[in-house]
Amino acid sequence: MRAVVVRTFGGPEVVEVAEAAVPEPGPRQVRIKVAAGALNPVDAAVRTGFFGGAGKTLGLGWDVAGTVDAVGSPASWRVGDAVVALVPGVDAPLGAHAEYVVVDADAVAGAPESVDAVHAGTLPLNGLTALQALDLLELAPGATLLVTGAAGAVGGFAVQLAARRGIEVVGQARAGDEELVRSLGAARFTVDGAGEAGEGGVDAVLDAAVLGERALAWVRDGGAYVGVRPGEHPGAVRGVRTGSVAVRPDGARLAELARLVDEGALTLRVAGTYAFEDAGTAHARLAEGGVRGRLVLVP
Repeated sequence: MRAVVVRTFGGPEVVEVAEAAVPEPGPRQVRIKVAAGALNPVDAAVRTGFFGGAGKTLGLGWDVAGTVDAVGSPASWRVGDAVVALVPGVDAPLGAHAEYVVVDADAVAGAPESVDAVHAGTLPLNGLTALQALDLLELAPGATLLVTGAAGAVGGFAVQLAARRGIEVVGQARAGDEELVRSLGAARFTVDGAGEAGEGGVDAVLDAAVLGERALAWVRDGGAYVGVRPGEHPGAVRGVRTGSVAVRPDGARLAELARLVDEGALTLRVAGTYAFEDAGTAHARLAEGGVRGRLVLVP
C-alpha cells in the first residue's frame, strides 16, 4: 500500500509517498480503508523533527475517515462500517495518511452521516482537542472564555462547543475573521484580546493560537488557562490554573462530536483536497498560513 512518510527532516520537499505492508488488526483492533484525512500542524512538526525520530521512516497523519476493512477478535465493528478515528501518529510506525490504518476499536466512532468522507476526515484530531481542552477548563454555564485562534480548526470547534455549553465566548482572531467567528457562536470578538476581555479579565482562555504568556495575561486572577501543545504552557501566576491538553483517542467522545455534526451544531470546514502524491504541495500550502478550514489528503 502507499503511505505518506518522511525519512529525513526538513521542509515540504522531504514529504514522499512510500510503499508499506498492509497492517493486520490484532485483538480489539480494526483496519480502516482510508478515504480521507486532514493535514494538521502536528504533521509539519513531525516533518521538521520536533518529536524526534531521526534515522527512522515516520508516517504522517492523525485524522482518518473511511470504512472498516477487517476486524480483530472480538469484533465491535463490522466490515463496511463508515467510521472516523484518531490515529496517534507520533506513536505509530505509520500515520493516517496511508491507504490502510489499524487502530484500537475503542478509538473508532461512526462517521457523521450528513457529510462526505473528506469533511468527516477533518473531525477527529481538532474536534477531540477542543473538547478535551474544554473539559480541562471545567467551566460552568455563564462563565467567560476567550478562545485564541478562533477562526482556526481547533479554535472554531472550541467556540461552537463552548457556546453550546452556555459559556460566553470571546473569539480572538484576525480582523477579517470577525464575521466567521461570530457565526460560530462567539458573543464578542477581539483582535488583541485585551480590549474585549472585560475588566478583570475573562474566567478562562483556551489558547488555540499558542500565544502563551500574552494570552495568560487576559485571564482574571484565579481563572484558568489551557494550551494545545502538551507541556508547553506558561507557569501559574496570580492564582491562575494553567495546563495543556494532550489529545487522546476516545471513540465515545468522538461519537458525540459526530452526532453534533449531524445535528448541525458543529461545522466541518475543508480548505482544499490533495492526492497523496501532492502531499508535499499540501504541506507547502499549510506553511504559507491563512488557511481557513483543513487541507485534506485523499489516497
